[in-house]
Amino acid sequence: MVSLQCGATFAKSLFPVLGAAGTSSLRVGFSALILVAIWRPWRRILPLREAGWIAQYGAALGAMNLLFYLALARLPLGPAVAIEFAGPLSVALIASRRRSDFLWIGLAVLGLMLLLPIATTDGLDPIGVVLDLGAAAAWALYILFGQRAGRIDGGQAVSLGMLTAALVVAPFGVVEAGSALLAPGVLLAGLVLALMSSALPYSLEMVALRRLDRKSFGVLMSLEPAVAACAGLMLLGERITLVQCLAIGLVIAASIGITAGSRRPPRELALLEA
Repeated sequence: MVSLQCGATFAKSLFPVLGAAGTSSLRVGFSALILVAIWRPWRRILPLREAGWIAQYGAALGAMNLLFYLALARLPLGPAVAIEFAGPLSVALIASRRRSDFLWIGLAVLGLMLLLPIATTDGLDPIGVVLDLGAAAAWALYILFGQRAGRIDGGQAVSLGMLTAALVVAPFGVVEAGSALLAPGVLLAGLVLALMSSALPYSLEMVALRRLDRKSFGVLMSLEPAVAACAGLMLLGERITLVQCLAIGLVIAASIGITAGSRRPPRELALLEA
């Protein structure tokens, strides 16, 4: 989580040079190159049906990354991550059948309401919130499509999915950043960003999942909005209001509640933001 959110702060520092779309295209593009080099997906012929699943999974992944970075250009990191958590929370809550989960639904809705521009006079940027909610919806689709794509060979699905995401995001990045994307310093920054935001955190998560059950893993991952808020404060100087801190706390509580109270391993909460 620390690596992922520090990567997000580093990405934000690139926005003045490349824009949000340009930075997103660099991150996803280099991540795709790294994953393709590691997994070599061409070694297995992909049936047409499986290719369709991967295309949906990759398109959702690309949209999620692009929309989140566009939102991040307008929002502080902590609230942005908290709003995006509405995606996996929605999937987990819809799949649940317990009455007690309505408590967690209420907490999550209250937290999100407190982050909306209509809640306070010092609310968040409305366009940023809309973009972030779009990223949340894309995250939910990424989880649903990822469960289908997960039936395929894991390495092949992830690498081809990220490659598809790169193809989705690249046109937006080229339009916004143009030839600046090819500057040597920018390419090096993109590689560092991909390592911090994708390669290192997902490698650590795979190690963690071997030592933790999925429920414990999901509860720990629920703390990500708090880690994001701390990273934004320490590395970007982003101060958030007490109301926004309360809202983030409510989203975290809802995420922990739905994860810890589930009777079966919450596979959907282990499919993390890529």
